[in-house]
Amino acid sequence: MGKEVNGVSRSRFEMFSNGDEAVINRKLPKELLLRIFSFLDVVTLCRCAQVSRAWNILALDGSNWQQIDLFDFQRDIEGRVVENISKRSGGFLRKLSLRGCLGVGDSALRTFAQNCRNIEVLSLNGCTKITDATCTSLSKFCPKLKHLDLASCTSITNLSLKALSEGCPLLEQLNISWCDQVSKDGIQALVRGCPGLHGLFLKGCTQLEDEALKHVGTHCPELVTLNLQTCSQVTDEGLITVCRGCHRLQSFCVSGCTNITDAMLNALGQNCPHLRILEVARCSQLTDVGFTALARNCHELEKMDLEECVQITDSTLIQLSVHCPRLQVLSLSHCELITDDGIRHLGSGPCAHDRLEVLELDNCPLVTDASLEHLKSCHSLDRIELYDCQQITRAGIKRLRTHLPNIKVHAYFAPVTPPPSVGGSRQRFCRCCILL
Repeated sequence: MGKEVNGVSRSRFEMFSNGDEAVINRKLPKELLLRIFSFLDVVTLCRCAQVSRAWNILALDGSNWQQIDLFDFQRDIEGRVVENISKRSGGFLRKLSLRGCLGVGDSALRTFAQNCRNIEVLSLNGCTKITDATCTSLSKFCPKLKHLDLASCTSITNLSLKALSEGCPLLEQLNISWCDQVSKDGIQALVRGCPGLHGLFLKGCTQLEDEALKHVGTHCPELVTLNLQTCSQVTDEGLITVCRGCHRLQSFCVSGCTNITDAMLNALGQNCPHLRILEVARCSQLTDVGFTALARNCHELEKMDLEECVQITDSTLIQLSVHCPRLQVLSLSHCELITDDGIRHLGSGPCAHDRLEVLELDNCPLVTDASLEHLKSCHSLDRIELYDCQQITRAGIKRLRTHLPNIKVHAYFAPVTPPPSVGGSRQRFCRCCILL
């Protein structure tokens, strides 16, 4: 093969004969054409490959196939397509998304792993046919792998995590959400073999207990993101170990972990000062005491999901308004003890004028139009949720919109009950509207 120019051999360039009459082929150097093609997506490259023999060579050159996302292209692809792509792109390929490609299995991914040994980012989210054999192949052939998404690959077991720990030591982010066969043994092997983990997504891994989290806290000092949503067996004991060992934590989700108490919030506040995102929806044992300790120590908080934290009161909002000036998104849905006074403090706090973008108040029965008045100076407020806030009126929403004309207000007003056909002249309203 002749000398290469930008990854394309001269013998390939020679395919552009003087007889090719297309102006672009005569005027532009082939190196520049190849550079232009490098910015095209999969669909456009495939179309260009059909224009001429010369363009076919350029469009299908491996250097143009460094990042491939087939989700928007064709999700029902067969394994042979993945095999062909891997052979074409070879060592050029760094990033591949096969998200939702249900027809791709272990055999195709073994071929892929053998051909694309420089892969760094791989999404197999929802590829339900794959098993531990795929992770064994990745472990054997892809030592540079950094990000791997195996969410909803329900056949994955501890064997996959052990394989990854042995062959992919550079792994930084792993998503095994809804892989409910994974237990503490797999987590232990993973964190010991991949000490540089920054992100770990374990949503719906219902077998995980505190012992698994103790391994995370001990071996993952670089951890920034941890998602444990609906890992219902974990308790304060395991989570406190994580807080004490992962001081760089910025995003923490324990929504649906109903066993946790204020002790976890205290540990979080004492050990993770850079926390930006906290999701504790449906954690009904948390109280104002825990959120006060958290707010006084975590001043970088930007997003909080407190839905169904039913014990919190205006006291929590007062602490957030004072100590969390960067707050952008706050969910208080089903926090039934929140009143207009708490919203007043929030609306006058440092975050209100330039930061607060989303406020969710669904099913907060004590919130009235007065709360909307307190929010009219929140100039960055983009969306507010008011479903089933029965003391909120259309008039109140209209007044809010005079100050914030672009705000999206999501509310529900039950229809008026039709008047009876016989007897009585007074119009009746359904119970939902009695306050309106």
